[in-house]
Amino acid sequence: MPKIIAHRGASAHAPENTMAAFQLALDHGADGIELDVMLSKDHQLVVIHDDTVDRTTNGFGPVKEMTLQELQSLDAGEGQKIPSLEEVFEAFGGRFLINVELKNYASIFDALPIEVAKLVKRYQIEDSILISSFNPFNLPRFHAQLPDVSLGLLTQANQAKKWIWRLFHFDALHPYFSDVDQVLVASLHDRNRQVNVWTVDDDEEIRRLAALNVDSIITNDPQRTRAILEA
Repeated sequence: MPKIIAHRGASAHAPENTMAAFQLALDHGADGIELDVMLSKDHQLVVIHDDTVDRTTNGFGPVKEMTLQELQSLDAGEGQKIPSLEEVFEAFGGRFLINVELKNYASIFDALPIEVAKLVKRYQIEDSILISSFNPFNLPRFHAQLPDVSLGLLTQANQAKKWIWRLFHFDALHPYFSDVDQVLVASLHDRNRQVNVWTVDDDEEIRRLAALNVDSIITNDPQRTRAILEA
């Protein structure tokens, strides 16, 4: 059975990328969580998906123009705050898999992968971390710091197959679910690469992907996904 990774936590039932969503994912039996991290104005590692706080909080403005203190003064939904990556590691590090997506797409050569690597090393949780990114430059830079941590390359729809032969420092491909077929899975497994599929909430897609023997399903509703897989 594929592992179940909670996308931004159990975000179908709690505000995304918050401590509440991560705790709920653990409570709902997820094998891990996926979260997004970027740098604040004061170079702190903050857990948020968008470049701005507009969609997910009661504030407005770019994340990179706000300090951690300013970001954490906002309401990220239901009274939750934007967590720092350190807070997540402190609460959940080593308890289950944490898939950290590096979100520095507007500044692809900033210090983000280096700072995340430092924090992973400080908490000594290399064995339970997976680093992913759509930016292929991030992964070799992280690998140079912590070569034993697993890396996953994210691909957008209709992009997965062109990367099959380019997985140099990558341990897994994270394709969009509609790109995944038997040929893709077999090709990657033949190269000892995992297939971790995003973001899957449809019942039939969950069953189809499980039948293809993908390694992980990234979903907003880990409890429901587990019920489908175990039915």
